[in-house]
Amino acid sequence: MIVLLDTSTPVCKVSFVDSDWRVDDQWEAGRTLAKGLLGYLQASLKENGKTWADISGIVAFKGPGSFTGLRIGLTVLNTFADSEKVSIVGTTGDRWQKDGLERLARGDNDKLVMPEYGVEVHITAPRK
Repeated sequence: MIVLLDTSTPVCKVSFVDSDWRVDDQWEAGRTLAKGLLGYLQASLKENGKTWADISGIVAFKGPGSFTGLRIGLTVLNTFADSEKVSIVGTTGDRWQKDGLERLARGDNDKLVMPEYGVEVHITAPRK
């Protein structure tokens, strides 16, 4: 089963794709993405009769989008892919899901997906 995840906006979007079925879901994460992402994914897997062990590949939306959302989502996906030796690819654009699934089917593996924010990152100076 392939997991597709987009955390670039306050609405987290996840899809699970297997050879004979596909499930699309979303979660209004808002400011709770860091605290709730793993629980949300666990609940989504369980709801569909799947476990973490069923994941054979990951497609990650790498941007552009929210600095914090992309950073959190990609950290979770990169960590899982590395620890479980699962292929991960990062894509962008309107066809990100289709492009990512095609890349995985070809055997691509980015091993580490870095975010593309769409603009230069603006880091504010500390006030104190």
